[in-house]
Amino acid sequence: MQAFVFIEVKEGALVQGSLEAITAAKTIGDATAVVVGYPELAAKAAEYGAPVICVKADGANPDEIVASLEAVAKAKNADAFFFAGTQLGKDLAPRLADRLATGCVTDVTGLEVVDGAVLYTRPAFGGTVIEKLKNHGKVQVATIRSGSFDKPAAGAAAAVEEFDPALGDVVKAKIVEAAKEITEAVNLEGADIIVAGGRGMGDAEGFKLVEELAAVLGAQVGASRPVIEEGWISRAHQIGQSGKIVAPKLYIACGISGAMQHISGAMASKYIVAINKDEDASIFGVADLGIVGDAKQILPLLIEEVKKRK
Repeated sequence: MQAFVFIEVKEGALVQGSLEAITAAKTIGDATAVVVGYPELAAKAAEYGAPVICVKADGANPDEIVASLEAVAKAKNADAFFFAGTQLGKDLAPRLADRLATGCVTDVTGLEVVDGAVLYTRPAFGGTVIEKLKNHGKVQVATIRSGSFDKPAAGAAAAVEEFDPALGDVVKAKIVEAAKEITEAVNLEGADIIVAGGRGMGDAEGFKLVEELAAVLGAQVGASRPVIEEGWISRAHQIGQSGKIVAPKLYIACGISGAMQHISGAMASKYIVAINKDEDASIFGVADLGIVGDAKQILPLLIEEVKKRK
């Protein structure tokens, strides 16, 4: 199968989820990366082992991106087109699927070829069910959940091919100005370590311990939905079904009970440490290491120990 991957660019850098999607594409056939509108990053993308098609178009305009990907898919007889499970990926994938008259599978955590057809694995109903799906369309289109596949190792650069689709007038809407909130600097999806706090931290003052531990570890701060609703921290830090999907190497859950709505956003973490005074808390069912105790008493000890070791 000829599988293509849209390489997303954010703030001048390749999005990690897009690179992970290259690994996913290689599980079903030959992978080719597609960079739209950023020729200076095409060579960087090629370092991850897949040939790159560098498309001459406006990589900041969704209309041109979709039209470009459609042109690539048709010109190269693509069997599959994969996207990172980011907000942009979730916007573009169904639009491309519609243009190619096919279906779109979202939030994919695993895939394999069975009897010549791609079989997708994905969580459903907040992660309480793992389902297997097939897309019977001619072209496979899917978004890949962050952390489900490893990022390919950088090595010898693959070939880069320039492609000019001669799109013409395809722009229906143009972004004139974008206001960026300071909260957009929160990079939970790309974090190696996340310290997350829940209702068990008691109040905004108690939640500051989560922020302090994150600071000494060089980690990002996450939160469960009740914390956001209480206003202890901005919504940009929310993890879970209605927040962000994360896959850090280390996830420290402090005072989080482990409701499935939250766990569904962190279940791809490589190692989970849970701190909760309720020994029957659901979080211990998914944790690699559990500490039974009051997080407000344990975190100061952890913070002090980390400072000593540094």
